[in-house]
Amino acid sequence: MLEITKTVLPSPEQWEIIIEGMRNPMNSWGNMDSGICPCGSAFNDCLSDAATCPRKSDDFDDAIFCIGPNDNGLMMQLAKGGPVHGKYRRMIPVFLTINAPLYWWKEFDTYKVGTVANSCSTMHKIQAKEFTEDDFSGEHLISDVGVPGTVLSPAEFMRGMRNALNGCREMFLATKDKTWWWQMIQLLPSSYNQKRTVMLNYEVLHNIYHSRKNHKLDEWHTFCDWIEQLPYSEIITIGG
Repeated sequence: MLEITKTVLPSPEQWEIIIEGMRNPMNSWGNMDSGICPCGSAFNDCLSDAATCPRKSDDFDDAIFCIGPNDNGLMMQLAKGGPVHGKYRRMIPVFLTINAPLYWWKEFDTYKVGTVANSCSTMHKIQAKEFTEDDFSGEHLISDVGVPGTVLSPAEFMRGMRNALNGCREMFLATKDKTWWWQMIQLLPSSYNQKRTVMLNYEVLHNIYHSRKNHKLDEWHTFCDWIEQLPYSEIITIGG
């Protein structure tokens, strides 16, 4: 299970300076044709063609920055050249809030360059609430076949683990004995869902997309599907 509950993208002013910087090596600022998009749902007077305009409906209340065909063409050309030529992708920030299991976060944590994250703390807040089924990613656990060596199915085993965690939590809250806190910390399975707020950029997303789009974990497919919905995602998904 992976949920992305909030996404914050560059402001129009940020898009403008990113494109200006992209054109610095060739002093081609006069070819810039992007700006605040004047079009509505019918794409009237759009600065770019309807296929690339980020205003896909009339649901937008705020100003939307629209990348014109000249700028879009250069972005695509540089993106095809890889990270060396597509340096502007590093300047396109994305903020998002993700709720995902620890086993997915362990893989995400390999992307250290260009990322920042603030996470909910298991060290300080593991006892803050009762453990419920929604706190864990167990959608693939089977309930009709026992684990070899035991009569319990994987789903039953998880329920037993959750009950044990709640029992240790109750003992810790009642006694404040750190022994019971240790039981929760060391019993907590990798299916436990943790929320983090993350900052990254389009270059990091390019690396993630091409490394993980065919991964066996469902969570990576959900994440790559989200990438494909970002404005101008073609500069992320292009190439390999």
